[in-house]
Amino acid sequence: MMFCLDTYLRESENYEIHMSRAGFKDCARFIEENAPEVVHVKPGEKIVGARIIGIPPVPIGINDEKGTIMLPYTKPCYGSATVEIPVPIEEREKIRAVGID
Repeated sequence: MMFCLDTYLRESENYEIHMSRAGFKDCARFIEENAPEVVHVKPGEKIVGARIIGIPPVPIGINDEKGTIMLPYTKPCYGSATVEIPVPIEEREKIRAVGID
């Protein structure tokens, strides 16, 4: 299954934006402080079909109870946002596998 985060955010309402038009560091701090589990990945890593950009190491929050991940999403001209989206367990396991912790 191919997943495009950009398309998903445009076409679905099944996500939460916790911060928007923020700085990357603020988004990263929000994830660190609010996610039950945090996995750090290298910038450029492909997570749910999107190359993650940001200041390394980039935190990805995982919430198995809710079945979601929380990630910083940077869009040129719009700044960064912290987005929480539902993903299958396989995707959460892939994130853990590329973690650099």
